[in-house]
Amino acid sequence: MNKQQQFAISAKISKGKKSAETEYPWPEKIPAGADTEGALAYLNRFKPLPNKPKPVTLPFERPLIDLENKIDEVRELANKTGMDFSEQIKELEEKYDQVRRDLYLGLTAVQRLSVARHPHRPTFLDHVLNITDKWIELHGDRAGYDDPALVCGIGKMEGMSFMFIGHQKGRNTKENIYRNFAMPTPNGYRKALRMMRHADHHGFPILTFIDTPGAYAGIKAEELGQGEAIAVNLREMFGLRVPIITTVIGEGGSGGALAIGCCDKMLMLENAVYYVASPEACAAILWKTAAAAPLATEALRITGAELQKLEVVDEVIPEPLGGAHSDPVQTSKNIKAVIMKHMHNLLKLEPGTLMQQRVAKFRKMGAVEENVEVDPHIKRNMKKREVPLESDEPKLLLAGNEQPIDFKNKNSLPVNASANNSARE
Repeated sequence: MNKQQQFAISAKISKGKKSAETEYPWPEKIPAGADTEGALAYLNRFKPLPNKPKPVTLPFERPLIDLENKIDEVRELANKTGMDFSEQIKELEEKYDQVRRDLYLGLTAVQRLSVARHPHRPTFLDHVLNITDKWIELHGDRAGYDDPALVCGIGKMEGMSFMFIGHQKGRNTKENIYRNFAMPTPNGYRKALRMMRHADHHGFPILTFIDTPGAYAGIKAEELGQGEAIAVNLREMFGLRVPIITTVIGEGGSGGALAIGCCDKMLMLENAVYYVASPEACAAILWKTAAAAPLATEALRITGAELQKLEVVDEVIPEPLGGAHSDPVQTSKNIKAVIMKHMHNLLKLEPGTLMQQRVAKFRKMGAVEENVEVDPHIKRNMKKREVPLESDEPKLLLAGNEQPIDFKNKNSLPVNASANNSARE
C-alpha cells in the first residue's frame, strides 16, 4: 500500500451522558475535509429527531379529542374569569381516563391494525437503544450492498451478547424514503443471513424484530432474486444451533416477515399484527374491492390474541394503555423482560434439541382433520369430463385423431408411437 492510499479519519465524540441533544454516535462536529461518503457514512444514522412530531389522532380516538377540547375550554374560561373550575376539570379528566381505558381494552382487529401502523409507534432501533447496555450496528451483505430497511448489529443485555436483526421503519417521510418503508430487498435478507451465520459461529443468541408491510416487490428486487433470498433464509434458520426469539413489534407481512421469523419462540406486542397478506390485498383478491379491507381484517385473524389461540404465537406482550407510542420506554422494558425470561429457558437446551423443537413448532401449525368423509356435493361445481374413461387404462386424444388412443391395442397407436412401443418391448 503506497502513501497515497493511506488515509485516516478521526472524529471527536463528546464524552458524558447521552441526552436528547447529543448526536451520538455521530460526532458533534465533523472535522473539515472528512470523507462523509466513506467510513463516517457507516456510523449509525439513527439519532433523536430535531423537531417533535405532530400529534396523530386515529379514527376511534375522536371521543378522546372531544374531551381534551372540553378540558382546554374550561381551563381557558377559568383563566379569563378567575373562577375556580377545578372540580369540573377533575371530573372531565376522570371521564377522559375512563373513556381511554374502555377504548384500548376493547380494541377490534381493525383498530389494532391502525395502532400497529401508527406513524409514532416505536421502531426497531428505538427498542434496541432502550434495552441494550452496548450496541454496535453491522453493515453489508459482503456482495457490495447494504440495505437500510433491515438493520443488524450486536448488543449486550445483562452481560450477554446478542445478535439483533430487525426491520427499520422511518419516523418521518425522509427517513421512510431512506429505509424504503421497511421493505427489504434481497440484499437485506442476505445481510441478515450473514449476521445469523456469524452469530451461530460465535454462539450469540439471535433476536429478530418484525415490523414490515412485506418484502419489496419492485422489478429490481425480483431481478436480484427476492424469492430465492427469502427461501434460503427459511431453510438456513432451521439449521442454526443458537436460540432464536422473534418479536413482532408492528406489522408483520407475508414472506418478508417470515424470512427472519423462523424461531424457537414467537412473541407479539399486544397491538401488533401478523398476516400472510395485507387486509387490503386480501380484500382486493377475494372481494374484488379494497373497500372490504375491514371484513378481511376480521377474517384473517391477525391479532396476537387470535394467533396465540392458533399456537402461532407463544406469548403476547402487554403494551401501556394508549399503545406503544404513548410510552415507548415502558414498552421496551416489557419486551426485554419477556425475551430474557424465554431466553434463560432456551439456553438450557442442547443445540440438537433446540433445532428439533424449532422444526416441530412450525410443523404442527394449522388444523388438519384426517379420515373424515368428504361430502360428495362439493364436487358438483367441477367441470364434467368430456370423454369418459371406460377402464382404468390411460387413453389419449391426439390432434388429427377422431378416436381416443388405447395404449393396449397396438392397431390404434400412431406409426411413431407403435414403433417406440415395439422398441421398448
